[in-house]
Amino acid sequence: MTQELDSALAELLARSHTAAPSQLAGLVEHTAHRLGMAEAALYLADVQQDMLVPLPDARACGEEAEPIPIDGTLAGWAYRTVSPRLTKHGSLTVWLPLVDGVERVGVVRITAAQLTARMLEAAEALASLATLIIVSMTGYSDLYARVARREPMNTAAEMVWAFLPPLTLGTDRVTSTAVLEPAYEIGGDAFDHGLDDGRLHLTILDAMGHDLGSGLASAIALASCRSVRRACGPLLQIAEHVDAELERWLPGISLTGVFADLDLDSGLLTWVNCGHPPPLLIRGRRVVPRALEARGELPLGLRPQYQATRTVHQAQLEPGDRLLLHTDGVTEARSAAGELFGEQRLVDFVLRSLAAEEPPPEALRRLIHAILEHHDDRLRDDATIVLAAWHPDRGTSEALAPTRE
Repeated sequence: MTQELDSALAELLARSHTAAPSQLAGLVEHTAHRLGMAEAALYLADVQQDMLVPLPDARACGEEAEPIPIDGTLAGWAYRTVSPRLTKHGSLTVWLPLVDGVERVGVVRITAAQLTARMLEAAEALASLATLIIVSMTGYSDLYARVARREPMNTAAEMVWAFLPPLTLGTDRVTSTAVLEPAYEIGGDAFDHGLDDGRLHLTILDAMGHDLGSGLASAIALASCRSVRRACGPLLQIAEHVDAELERWLPGISLTGVFADLDLDSGLLTWVNCGHPPPLLIRGRRVVPRALEARGELPLGLRPQYQATRTVHQAQLEPGDRLLLHTDGVTEARSAAGELFGEQRLVDFVLRSLAAEEPPPEALRRLIHAILEHHDDRLRDDATIVLAAWHPDRGTSEALAPTRE
């Protein structure tokens, strides 16, 4: 099997270089046949992580398979828990997660007359390679974006999503994951996270308003932040550069934000807060009161009327600590009766999820759905959440799962 697996995967990789995106589903199934499997079908998670949508096959002549709900199904269980799920109805079917690093992409359904340990190993290798090919093709094809969308996206949202990184990233020492809604109508919220030379960078932004101007402000702020960061500039320089670029290109539009760096060796957290709700520090099964609160400072984009003085704050994290950053659209989401979602409800939800040992990406997926449900599925303001966990003593295989307390 090892030699045949190597040969089959090598053929898939070679053919993928010149294949059209619509041919990938057929190439994956061809590879599965070579490995003794009866069928292989790819499903991608939609933008809101509600459904698993089948990837179209250019060879298909009949009806395509139906989308599968992520909640309440075996396929969804494989996605939610990042683990295989096996069922038997005549032939054997296994659902395997499609994972890029620690970012959940979707699932693959493998069907076979029998499923040995070696065949399961081959199926997992096929799933991994298929994921890498999907991610590489996403940058130059609209197919995967269309598959992941269930309704049109407005211009502001299209622009912000184009700037956003993957929702989840991580290593054996740190995991960072994010969600944001309304996915198809984002106005002024945005986030960023990135890994570089033993450091995790975090950014969360909330621009004034909920229109194209707000989206432009967030896009300018993200680009300005990355420009300084990639030139090895400090956090204060990031804030100053964002301020200057907003004044130059979008005078009159302001935004709040937090820019933070976490040293992955020492656990030293450094951050600048520009008029934004303070990050929350979760240690064990509780929030450390006022641990990351600081003197209030002005939002970005108020120059030249106000020349803000920025302060760099520092805090020492402990292994297993988690940082929760959010925009005010999270806590200020109102029910039909006018009840705020509130910070306490936010904290309680996250703590319960972590106590239940849910992977952080799944905890945030369920949390943003709870916020939408609280607001009758129609947010009046953007809601963005970033959850980062520092786990220096854990292995790579545990990167998606919360630390056992």
